[in-house]
Amino acid sequence: MDLATRRRRQALFLLFFLPGIALSSWVTRTPDIRDRLEASTGQMGLILFGLSLGSMIGILCSGRLTSRYGTRPVIGTGTALVVVSLAVISAGALLPSVPVVVVGLCGFGAGVGAGDVAANVDAADIERVTGKTTLPTLHGCFSLGTVVGAGAGIAATAARLPAHWHLAAVTLISAAIFLYAMRAIPAGTGIGAPGQAGSGGTESKVWKDGRLLLIGAIVLAMALAEGAANDWLPLLMVDGHGLDTASGSLVYAGFAAAMTIGRFGGSFFLDRFGRTAVIRASAVSGALGLVLVIFSDNAVLAGAAVLFWGLGAALGFPVALSAAGETGPNETARVSLVATIGYIAFLVGPPGLGFLGDHWGLRAAMLVVLAFVASAVFLAPAVDTRRRAATAAHDDERSRTL
Repeated sequence: MDLATRRRRQALFLLFFLPGIALSSWVTRTPDIRDRLEASTGQMGLILFGLSLGSMIGILCSGRLTSRYGTRPVIGTGTALVVVSLAVISAGALLPSVPVVVVGLCGFGAGVGAGDVAANVDAADIERVTGKTTLPTLHGCFSLGTVVGAGAGIAATAARLPAHWHLAAVTLISAAIFLYAMRAIPAGTGIGAPGQAGSGGTESKVWKDGRLLLIGAIVLAMALAEGAANDWLPLLMVDGHGLDTASGSLVYAGFAAAMTIGRFGGSFFLDRFGRTAVIRASAVSGALGLVLVIFSDNAVLAGAAVLFWGLGAALGFPVALSAAGETGPNETARVSLVATIGYIAFLVGPPGLGFLGDHWGLRAAMLVVLAFVASAVFLAPAVDTRRRAATAAHDDERSRTL
């Protein structure tokens, strides 16, 4: 691996780490911000709709913008929007003002949606160039960011530091990371071939690929499991299991730690057991954790079960993105499609759980997540694209020999 590729890879580590810190900083302070805004569970669902709306805009635009301009400007613009939006959310918590928080969340979602899809395309290109499994580790950096952010959030909550000052500090740190990392991201990656960028022909062909859609279904299930925890786990433990806000944030930190361990250790298991076995085991682990969180009335057992939930949700997204790029030509369109499905589930699905939680409780609402995660057990073979590609190449070589 040459020096430029190594620096580019390190820069992507930081650009995955940054939204992890930002997102977990918001998540760990949601109970305090909810109380300051005097919002109910249903109203919090409406507030989170700002995040969903922005995410949809960013996600749906990202693939087309990346094909036309490349990953660098899309990553740069999206990440800058995340940093600015954190400052807006901080101001909304200070006032306090629901509209300002919603606007901030909308910008935050747009930035994460656009920037992360482009960053995944850039990371998939690094996998292609180096021939090494990279996406799980890069997504592990996102999870590491959530652990660091959650730890800081727990400390800030315990110290009774107002949420707006906490988020303002995170804004400054995120800005410094962004300015440092963007220097190593090259221009030109992900730009479509002439006649493809901005056209709908290739996109329509990608949508007709059945295997790619099955991979997208796996991403949808696993990203929903991750997004549900990121948006609702502290409140789920506070309202559903009677924990205080600091303990609820601690449980979320455990989830984030399990995600981090799963992603950093994922490459070993993927190389040894293959994608299908790992995804199937992940789905079983996630389903087990969700069952215990939903049905157990023991708060300690439910808190411990979150570790299974986190381990289960860790590898679905990055493994599916790697598989998507290997299903056929036009890697950018394929990775963008699967990433889009994942981010829709990750950012748009959880607010819907808030509306269900307002009527039946958050624990009951998580049954929807459980159903999706359980389905991934049966869909797991779709990610085994390497073996199929190798078999196809072998058959092609054999036919030429004969």
